Amino acid sequence: MHYLFALSMLVFTALAGCVVNPVTGKKQFSLMSASEEVAAGEQHYAPSQQQQGGRYSVDPELSLYVASVGKKLAAVSDRKELPYEFVVLNNDTPNAWALPGGKIAINRGLLLLLDDEAQLAAVLGHEIVHAAARHGATQKTQQDLLSLGVKEIGIAAQATEYGELINMSVGLGAGAVQAKYGRSQELESDEYGIEYMVRAGYEPYGAVELQETFVTLSEGTSSDFLSTLMASHPPSQERVDKNREAAEKLPRGVRNKAQYQSAIAQIVRDKAAYDANSKAITAIVNKDYAGAQSLINQAISKQPEEALFYVTQGQLQLAQNNTASAMQSFSTATRKNPDYFMGFLGLGLSQKSEGKLTDARSSFQKSLAILSTPTGAYHLGELELASGNRDAAITYFQTAQAGGGDLGAAAAEQLSKLQAVTPSE
Repeated sequence: MHYLFALSMLVFTALAGCVVNPVTGKKQFSLMSASEEVAAGEQHYAPSQQQQGGRYSVDPELSLYVASVGKKLAAVSDRKELPYEFVVLNNDTPNAWALPGGKIAINRGLLLLLDDEAQLAAVLGHEIVHAAARHGATQKTQQDLLSLGVKEIGIAAQATEYGELINMSVGLGAGAVQAKYGRSQELESDEYGIEYMVRAGYEPYGAVELQETFVTLSEGTSSDFLSTLMASHPPSQERVDKNREAAEKLPRGVRNKAQYQSAIAQIVRDKAAYDANSKAITAIVNKDYAGAQSLINQAISKQPEEALFYVTQGQLQLAQNNTASAMQSFSTATRKNPDYFMGFLGLGLSQKSEGKLTDARSSFQKSLAILSTPTGAYHLGELELASGNRDAAITYFQTAQAGGGDLGAAAAEQLSKLQAVTPSE
């Protein structure tokens, strides 16, 4: 009897959760309303950006250009009413993603692989379909029903003195909140994304070339590399072929190559600097401090306005226990880009080591206000505990514990000690 009741409720829920895909007109399963989609996108958009390097800030005009292309496509989409946003992330990985409600991001690293505006439109059109067709909302529904859950956004860290900060740079983007779309959803986004391109006046073969680029990139590459780079958009020859078949039947459009190349000129000039920064991080992990110093000097000399390079320099200095110099580097990073959490987090760590506890508390709080991380929470917990603020310390340690890893274990130990002692004791 109980089984039949449960089965009946499951069937009822499934029927109640059937909605019409706004793009295809077909029915699909989702328990999220349109307003819930928008709210979910709003909630996770900023934290997801922070987890992947933050917004690219050296050349603000690039982000405006990308957003202008995205808005052209959104205006001809099947859900024009969504509050679409488009940002460029300061990340070397060639990827792009969409959250429910039309919150879309494209990485600096992917822009470098594109030749013209039509190929950019292929990327953005594809992501717009994911949002318009409610693919992200469907993924969330499936996860909820399977009780997989969604962890709070944070970055797992080691509980070494400064290792947690270095590990964050290595793992940027690895824990992004992104759906892993199924084959049918990817093909659907390709198909209708090309339609959006044509409606907006773009050359449909840009979508063919985009998939060819991804397939070429995947050849000879390890599976681990692919799972990190393009887990949400696995490339395949099937997608290339289907895009070509569709493009052959569609009218030609504009490419705007000159406009695109002009827009990405700054990141093209700075590519060597970002490559040097990436190599410097690897050198720090391998404890090749001299090599890391040479590489980060190259990066800063080529592009002195990039906050990310000063974060790496600060990490190198912390790894060598040069906390006074690290404090200066992280301070520069926060001035260059006050909207990125890593600068404030590193500044708090170096200030704490230098005994500047009031300044450290302020820096950690600014970091947590941008992105909640176990590292920031744990060190704030230590500061509050040292100041006698037991309740505040418990709250921060609980946040750190939820992040897991060695730092989570250290926070659990702190909580165990605090809970073993009553406030009156």
